[in-house]
Amino acid sequence: MIRRRITQSVRAALARQAAVALIGPRQVGKTTLAHEIAASTNALYLDLESRADRDKLAEPALFLKEHEDRLVILDEIHRVPELFQELRGLIDSGRRRGLRTGRFLILGSASIDLLRQSGESLAGRIEYVAMTPLDVLEAASDASALTSLWVRGGFPDSFLAASDADSLAFRQNFIRTYLERDVPQFGRRIPAETLERLWTMLAHSQGTLLNASKLASGLSVSAPTIATYIDLLVDLLLVRRLPPYHANTGKRLVKSPKVYVRDSGLVHALLGIGDYNTLAGHPVVGPSWEGFVIENLLAAAPDRTTASFYRTAAGAEIDLVLDLPGAHGLWAIEIKRSLTAGPGKGFHNAREDLKPKHSFIVYAGDDRYPVTKDTTAIGIKEMASLLAEI
Repeated sequence: MIRRRITQSVRAALARQAAVALIGPRQVGKTTLAHEIAASTNALYLDLESRADRDKLAEPALFLKEHEDRLVILDEIHRVPELFQELRGLIDSGRRRGLRTGRFLILGSASIDLLRQSGESLAGRIEYVAMTPLDVLEAASDASALTSLWVRGGFPDSFLAASDADSLAFRQNFIRTYLERDVPQFGRRIPAETLERLWTMLAHSQGTLLNASKLASGLSVSAPTIATYIDLLVDLLLVRRLPPYHANTGKRLVKSPKVYVRDSGLVHALLGIGDYNTLAGHPVVGPSWEGFVIENLLAAAPDRTTASFYRTAAGAEIDLVLDLPGAHGLWAIEIKRSLTAGPGKGFHNAREDLKPKHSFIVYAGDDRYPVTKDTTAIGIKEMASLLAEI
């Protein structure tokens, strides 16, 4: 499956900058995309999980200088973090000779923060492009595909599996690989069983306020330890902490973030949910839909968008507040897992507090229609399209 939008973003970034980091969780399709780019640009691809390719970089400056006329793709660069300093020297020397853009494409299965070596060593020389799982604009061609995307999640091998059972098996193996292989690679000595229990607890409490003390009690560890474990899952792009919106409204605001397992398919795999019928009768169905909508809308939103939620002690609440760049202003989004889109009193009260430029109810239907004078009901795919067009 060709990821056209992300491919265009990577190519545009390479045309602007000497180095581009393509970040996203494992199995999201980064390597496939890199091979497509390599095939069209005569690039050199190095898989740093391969000992043979790592051995080629025993003298990285010498080896890479021989290929300075080609794009060099470095996959799984966290395996050789000392390369960042070498890349800085090569980029600077190349700039002096007019080689200013499209030198290196770096692939990593972690966040910008976890790849902070690049930020420290390549400041001003690197641009980041985030690659998320498949979203509704890429994969939801009809209602059936949308349901499948929600149930199976957006990892390509899971979404495209021949059956629900095959899809669930992929996701269960994915979870095991992260616990037993990827977490230790990033230097964290965390028992796999403990992290799996935490991940499962987060799936059970999808979309709720973070209560580190309660989670710590359930795992017999300290609250600071829980915070460290969640930091790791956030850094690995598997969990999202959605912060509360801070506004000077004179109201008592909730201060804790909401926590979501980012891919809906992983939520369901952690809870043993293998198909739509099982999901429909499970208590997580509403929170799962909410997280699914949020991830899809944020995947479509323009760069420099700030996302949060709004909640007061009195019950005023907005599920997703988007502060969009430029003159687009504040958008308030309520999420409903139903075919009707009537907002509650809490949403109206929150709108009075924030006075957003636009207000939407994203619901499970397809029609777009006004709910009130200031609020529009809209389907998830059309809402994502609106954001993608900004």
